[in-house]
Amino acid sequence: MSTLFPRLAQGRPTSVFRVVREEVPGRSSPFNTENLSWIRLTGVAVSLIAIFGVQGCNSNTGPTARTTGNSNHPALRRGIGGEPATLDPGEAADTFSFEVIRDLYEGLAIETPDGDVVPGVASSWTVNASGTQYTFQLRPDAKWSNGTRVRAKDFVDAWRRVVDPKRGSPVADTLRPVARAAAIILGRLPPSSLGVTAVRDDLLVVDLDRPAPYFAQLLTHSATFPVYSDETAKSHSPINWVSNGPYVLANWTPGSNLKLQQNLSYWDRMNVRVPTVEYVPIPDENAEYRQYRAGELDLTQSVPSGALASVRAERPNELFVAPFLATAYYALNLRSQFFAANLNLRKSLALAIDREALETSILPFGQKPAYGFVPPGTWNYDLQSWEWRNLPNAERIVEARRLYALAGFTPRRPLRLRLLFNSNSTIKQVAIAIASMWKETLGVETELMDEEYRVFLSSRRDTSRWEVARLGWTADYNDAGNFLDTLRSGSPNNDAHYERREFNELLDRAASTADQSDRRHLLQDAEKMMLSDYPILPIYFFSSKRLIKPYIKGAKMNPLNRLYSKHLVIEDH
Repeated sequence: MSTLFPRLAQGRPTSVFRVVREEVPGRSSPFNTENLSWIRLTGVAVSLIAIFGVQGCNSNTGPTARTTGNSNHPALRRGIGGEPATLDPGEAADTFSFEVIRDLYEGLAIETPDGDVVPGVASSWTVNASGTQYTFQLRPDAKWSNGTRVRAKDFVDAWRRVVDPKRGSPVADTLRPVARAAAIILGRLPPSSLGVTAVRDDLLVVDLDRPAPYFAQLLTHSATFPVYSDETAKSHSPINWVSNGPYVLANWTPGSNLKLQQNLSYWDRMNVRVPTVEYVPIPDENAEYRQYRAGELDLTQSVPSGALASVRAERPNELFVAPFLATAYYALNLRSQFFAANLNLRKSLALAIDREALETSILPFGQKPAYGFVPPGTWNYDLQSWEWRNLPNAERIVEARRLYALAGFTPRRPLRLRLLFNSNSTIKQVAIAIASMWKETLGVETELMDEEYRVFLSSRRDTSRWEVARLGWTADYNDAGNFLDTLRSGSPNNDAHYERREFNELLDRAASTADQSDRRHLLQDAEKMMLSDYPILPIYFFSSKRLIKPYIKGAKMNPLNRLYSKHLVIEDH
């Protein structure tokens, strides 16, 4: 099967430097808040989380009258925090790729601006009494951008492609609820045995191994999108681009911009009010803010923390901030000589991080300290945390030093670590602060490895290059299992290479029960077990933040920071 998905060449690291001692920067620091640059991202969440009390937060909900732009702004100009790694729905594993792909493709279900799940390519669906079989009726007017009909077979081919272990898709686990997907991913069954059947061109049947109450949300994830399988379509040129969403790829100049044009064959094209979208990759949030102030962008992906005071004073109605289901964390390389069999060392590093200090000095947009992996607001779940969460600072430091000594290290014979992260000012600022805490509290010497985003995506897979990696996870759907599944043995997202049979068994039992109370307790037990092993060090829970021009209407913040171009309107001004 041939598909039209450009890939970008890998570059070189931008810088490597050693930190011996740094003070935690304050709010006046030139560093700024993180872009959402983590692996996997994208996620779906239906239940709304209360939006922070930021002035002007929901002021841009505008009229419904159809608008096609104006002479000053023929295109919607969107800042994006980095270059997409791919536009292949079955290969994308980063936030920037997801953001563009959601404009180019559409699945069986779609999201409203609030994050509610509604029919997409499927005009309707039914679920059997046991909750294990979904039958989807496809729209007769759902078409690819070349005018051909979107068929049930296109979904079958795409889903088989994602779970095929020969392809090694980083989002294969997303389809785990589908019947026999887990065995296929492990290579025990052929992809053709996946529980998805094209009964007719307009009728798709999906069988699940067990009930999954979040399945409709999962259908808005790019791993479930169809792919165009015409064998004659072999060019990566935008001229031959074929997708089924509200937009098609018009031009992609790596490092410059990525231009989309309205898909005139899209079934809901009459409700697409912006005809052209330009994504501008800008890794530096300060540079993105300057372009926004200069009128070169209509909306940003993030906001620099150093600009927060002036933004609130000068542009209160343009600032959008809200919490969402995502966690920033450090993965500890359990294949390294330091961490493989040294629980005391792993725990000492967790204890030595002053998360409250990070919150007050570096993270002003409402990010909250994380002492567990699954974020607050997750459906059917109680927040879990390390048992020492409320330990006074002095006692926390004493315990960290005691464990560090038991691990075999001293200030005169310190631990030396390489900390890998993608280039971003606040990610870097947090890394410098944590390296300073480790140095001051324990004597650890940390080499900071700051890499351009696409290089980082490759480097994180090479465990010979780092001992600690800064990662993030945002939910694919509003369920704790989506976070914890990333740490399963063999998961492509398990960068720490955490392996514990009992943990996997708890997740399997949770996945096989239909009783939501039992499932909640099993998942909570699994997280407690994982936290006690310290394969990862959660740092903080995310909040989203954007600047949006007043003439852009229809923008709303939802729990997963998803903002679809098709929902926006450019008003005359």
